[in-house]
Amino acid sequence: MNPVISYLILYDKLNVSKSVTPQSKDYAAWYTDVVTKAGLADYGPVKGTMVIRPYGFALWDNIKKIFDSMIKETGHVNAYFPLLIPKSFLAQEAEHVEGFAKECAVVTHTRLKLDEHNGLIVDPESKLEEEVIIRPTSETVIWSMYKKWIQSYRDLPLLINQWANVVRWEMRTRLFLRTTEFLWQEGHTAHATGKEAEEETLLILELYRQLAEDYLAMPVYTGLKSESEKFAGAEQTYSIEAMMGDKRALQAGTSHNLGQNFARAFDVKFQTQDNKEEMVYATSWGVSTRLVGGVIMTHGDDKGLKLPPKIAPYQVVVVPIFRDENKQSIQDYLTPLLSDLRSAGVRVHEDWRKDSPGFKFNEWEMKGVPLRLEVGPKDVENEKVVLVRRDNSEKQIIQKNKIAGLVPQCLDEIQTALFKSAKAFRSENTHTVTTYDEFKDVIANQGGFIRCGWDGTEKSEIAIREDTKATIRVIPFDENFKGLKCIYSGAPARHEVIFAKAY
Repeated sequence: MNPVISYLILYDKLNVSKSVTPQSKDYAAWYTDVVTKAGLADYGPVKGTMVIRPYGFALWDNIKKIFDSMIKETGHVNAYFPLLIPKSFLAQEAEHVEGFAKECAVVTHTRLKLDEHNGLIVDPESKLEEEVIIRPTSETVIWSMYKKWIQSYRDLPLLINQWANVVRWEMRTRLFLRTTEFLWQEGHTAHATGKEAEEETLLILELYRQLAEDYLAMPVYTGLKSESEKFAGAEQTYSIEAMMGDKRALQAGTSHNLGQNFARAFDVKFQTQDNKEEMVYATSWGVSTRLVGGVIMTHGDDKGLKLPPKIAPYQVVVVPIFRDENKQSIQDYLTPLLSDLRSAGVRVHEDWRKDSPGFKFNEWEMKGVPLRLEVGPKDVENEKVVLVRRDNSEKQIIQKNKIAGLVPQCLDEIQTALFKSAKAFRSENTHTVTTYDEFKDVIANQGGFIRCGWDGTEKSEIAIREDTKATIRVIPFDENFKGLKCIYSGAPARHEVIFAKAY
């Protein structure tokens, strides 16, 4: 290799590696570096807001398309409801409003005006008779409409989802994980019986598990939230909980059985088949752009992102190594090969910029593209290509005629390898303890998940949270509390739970 080119590649690699804070030095700084330098998102002009950049939105869009297909296959349909909610609607469900009151953005006036002394001001004459809330979630506005739409058992079940934005005025924010405004889907369903509502709640939870594990390669525990951790206004809340690379938990999705609470609040009744009048049963459920943060922290390393192939905006990036005099011959060489890959459904991106190969290699590693395909003049001469995996940096020199068959297989292997690696990491960092002193030591010095007994009382739960900042993430479906004692009180356990510090 030309020594000048060799030096440039080395310089590029050193320069890019320094641009991301190592995870071991400062995990939070690493995360922010990856989000911004991989081109996923940037900070918005209003504190706590974010701009999702095209690469980040493409990642979210792929996740969205997958889940949208899942819910449509199970009979759900999409609709859209207003961003603005009358304050009186929120007040109709006391527990619900209490849960969101501190996070609500409130609109009080309808216009601005230019004042000759003070410039642009709120027009005091435009004050609303009733303030409106920018939706923190849509239960209240949706149930006001369901009252109009539901009259008979023939109108049930009503299975509606919306893809939307919501605003929750967060004090401490982090890109994708917790922002003042974020994107999500929120499903809201109405049913004739409590049994149907519970079946819907668990169906969605299972779809969330499939989305996380089969597509995001992010292993999760599924189960029930404790009373103090459940959604405001719900009878029961179920969630999927994942372990991030710093061993903290991330609540990645929730599914709520709302019982008849919102039907009572909005007087939503239906006529049964035997001509009786009953309140309907409700569910709500959602996942958000927080999943993008989960993918970053589950798989990322000191080079940047590692994206599961099923959701990656680009599954293969092609980096031609060329000069002006051999560019055309490399293009001619690549055209049929890339056509075959695209015909097989592979998402391919070609990088023909004149930056040095080392710069481009490191940029695409930062962006987490699963496979890099390198082709230079020597490769054209030998009818070969170089294939590099992002997950393990494995490099192979492959015959050109084998690439179309090998790439899809390799993408499947990367998808599986990422999931297995994340699951092994979770297993290595899930602990069992027998004393509260042990519990505190693990939380303070090792981190990760702790599976242990809990007596089911809010007193013990709150005491542990105040003492260690660890919370009950989930009561897992595979719990086995026989013979266990509460890690805090020593009383016989009513549940086996998973404790962790969380985002």
